[in-house]
Amino acid sequence: MRAMKYTVSIEIALPRESVVQMLADPAHLPQWLRGLVLHEPLSGVHGAVGTKSRVVLQMGKRKMECTETITRREPADLHGIPTESVVHFDREIVAEGMWNAVRDQLTEAGPETTLWVSESEYRFSGFLMRLVAPLMPGAFRKQSRQHMEDFKAFAEQGKDVREGH
Repeated sequence: MRAMKYTVSIEIALPRESVVQMLADPAHLPQWLRGLVLHEPLSGVHGAVGTKSRVVLQMGKRKMECTETITRREPADLHGIPTESVVHFDREIVAEGMWNAVRDQLTEAGPETTLWVSESEYRFSGFLMRLVAPLMPGAFRKQSRQHMEDFKAFAEQGKDVREGH
């Protein structure tokens, strides 16, 4: 099984509580998660630890279906988080031939600025995935960066990825 890890980060010009609320709200997902076709909980409550969701993404002509499981959300209550606290939001995403863990940390970089650091780890199985995965680390990192930039544009300026694309 091949593995790949990388970290990307971005600063968002909004208070952390606002950023956390927007990220946690499933109604906002289609507005910033490019290619999202479906995100539906199969068990549990959206965003709660242990919740499993079916996720369908359209990437060009390719449709990818996966299962997302929330593995960590600290603090569980996202209101009134102390300034010095770090918000953790982790999930595992499983698709055919691929396992992915995403560990997001949101910290206050200033009173009106949030630093979002996202660590991704991928493991690939199956002949084709093991063959193709080593050729693609740049593409995976680029996609993660694109999602973060799309979220930043949505959070700061209200830009919706579905408009004009």
